[in-house]
Amino acid sequence: MSMESLLETFFAECEELIEALSDGLGRLAAGESGDDLVNAIFRAVHSIKGAGGAFGFEDLVSFAHVYETVLDRIRGCLLAIDAEVLRVITRAADVLAELVENAQNEGSGTPSALAQVRSALEGYAGVAPAAPLHEPSLDFAPMAFEPISFDLDTPESGGRWRFVPDATFYRNGHEPLHIFSHLRAVGDLKVSCDFAEVPSLDGLDPDGSYLVWEIESSDLTEDVIQQTLQFLAGLYELSLVEDTVVIPDVEDQPSRPVSADTPAPAKTANATPASPRATLRVDPERVDRLINTVGELIINQSVIGQKVGGLGLEQNSELLSALEDYRYLAREIQEAVMSIRAQPVKPLFQRMARVVREAAEATGKDVEFVVTGEGTEIDKTLVERLADPLTHMLRNSVDHGIETVAGRAESGKTPVGTVRLSAFHRSGHVVIEISDDGKGLDREKILASAIGKGLVPEDARLSEQEIDNLLFMPGFSTAAEVTNLSGRGVGMDVVKTAITSMGGRVTIATEFGRGTTFSIILPLTLAVLDGMVVSVAEQTMVLPISGIVETIRPARKDVKSVGPQEDVILVRGSFVPVVALGKALGFASPHQSDPTYILVETESSGILALSVDGIWDQRQVVIKSLEGNYGNIPGVSAATILGDGKIALIVDIEAIAQLAASTGSGPCLSEQGIVA
Repeated sequence: MSMESLLETFFAECEELIEALSDGLGRLAAGESGDDLVNAIFRAVHSIKGAGGAFGFEDLVSFAHVYETVLDRIRGCLLAIDAEVLRVITRAADVLAELVENAQNEGSGTPSALAQVRSALEGYAGVAPAAPLHEPSLDFAPMAFEPISFDLDTPESGGRWRFVPDATFYRNGHEPLHIFSHLRAVGDLKVSCDFAEVPSLDGLDPDGSYLVWEIESSDLTEDVIQQTLQFLAGLYELSLVEDTVVIPDVEDQPSRPVSADTPAPAKTANATPASPRATLRVDPERVDRLINTVGELIINQSVIGQKVGGLGLEQNSELLSALEDYRYLAREIQEAVMSIRAQPVKPLFQRMARVVREAAEATGKDVEFVVTGEGTEIDKTLVERLADPLTHMLRNSVDHGIETVAGRAESGKTPVGTVRLSAFHRSGHVVIEISDDGKGLDREKILASAIGKGLVPEDARLSEQEIDNLLFMPGFSTAAEVTNLSGRGVGMDVVKTAITSMGGRVTIATEFGRGTTFSIILPLTLAVLDGMVVSVAEQTMVLPISGIVETIRPARKDVKSVGPQEDVILVRGSFVPVVALGKALGFASPHQSDPTYILVETESSGILALSVDGIWDQRQVVIKSLEGNYGNIPGVSAATILGDGKIALIVDIEAIAQLAASTGSGPCLSEQGIVA
């Protein structure tokens, strides 16, 4: 394995360990306690330190050493966890994550909080010995294994136990000598190591566990040993060596008959190691190739179905049954493959906790960060691309949304502001919400700022939604001065561009004096979608099924005109606005002789009725980006290849609603050369 591959594996494992570390610290902050929790936190830091030393990341190892020293004092009950200790070890996790990022990016920069956090850790750790940065050189020359022993205040007599660690014991960063020092704190003991089970080098498994330790003590009992080592539950076996119990010298003891009632020593219930969940690390490029292949499989399925129809074989029941099985298996494969690339948003959300903490410290505000929906899964590609937009939006929530302590007191609010980050599935989409209980958007100030910067005319009459959307205009900012967090007018326009490039959109809901919620609506995947194929002005289009409520063909009397170019239809006692899809897309000659209406649900306009010329069928299509091949087209999110080889545009329903609301028409696609 090359060094590049080893480093890639190391950083992937560091990502998992930092996730476990953040999760453990979050549980501590939530009030949980217990040796298992503290030990899990310690093991994460210890594992990063050990692996980092192998690659020579000296700054990382040095900091992790001080960090784990403090955690070791906590798990040894030598340091109590109070609010300040929790704050320091939480900030230390942020610094550790930054050091890992610096190592991964080959950066020479130093985290800004490194010196301050390290000093605080050293204060809790006392004088810590320097961490060894490199492992000693290994000599693989043949050698004879001999039993060794060492005394820790050697006892004169007592019981003897066999201590057998399993492989997980070592993988979790535990060291036997360190464990025995814990036992020494509660009683005298003598420990010896037996190498009898160690195989020759040819048969040696690097991940195996071969050493057996014998513990002899005059004043330790089995219960005391088990209680002292309870943080290792499931990682070792402890058994009494019954045939070698040491008894006092008979010369100094009176004889005593052995009674049948004398209780036999109780046997130790050996701890059963927990079976770790098996995982397989796969190169993301391989997964992407597999997804692309599945996409071609779906297209091929559509082609076969099209040819069967063209040959007039629709009445062949056996053939149709085989095609249905093919369609079912293709869907199963597609869902299975997509689940491989899906991952929870938890690691991303944990990174955002650091962003909020740093923003709160920079602004001097008290902020509570609340996270929900961490288990919501989303395409891994989207997770990676969401980091920058979320970072900027959360900083804005702290900087612009949350008031100062004095400001919150004047508004009758609690001193601590709340920023919430949540994720959930809705209508075939993933929704990520960033909300705060701050002062909300001041629309008068926003409009005045936009006019002052020349972004809108002075006589502009904008709706509340249009004023809110000014936040996404390039160069817009309401900050009075430039700071590290805001004021340069760069950010929210980049956020919207990034979200749009992922096939998503951003909406704003705000109440002045109460707070603001930004909602990011994203597709579940960037690879395929279920769509309804329709004809519009002699063109073939695809509407995402996730946004469709129902299809109807109303009676003529239920279609009403409410303006020169505006219609509504009566649906179960309610009037629904009609949007002519061809007109909204700007077709030169929209044809609407006897339209069919498709009711769709949008974030901005509620229920709308899209009028189309006809509906062909429902099918799964492979998404092909237009931006890389042509450019961004209002009202169109992507394209696809149908079974007959034709290219169909995939409609962005939300964008169509906004086009219809703002202009009543859209760009002429025929003039752009997109359609015939």
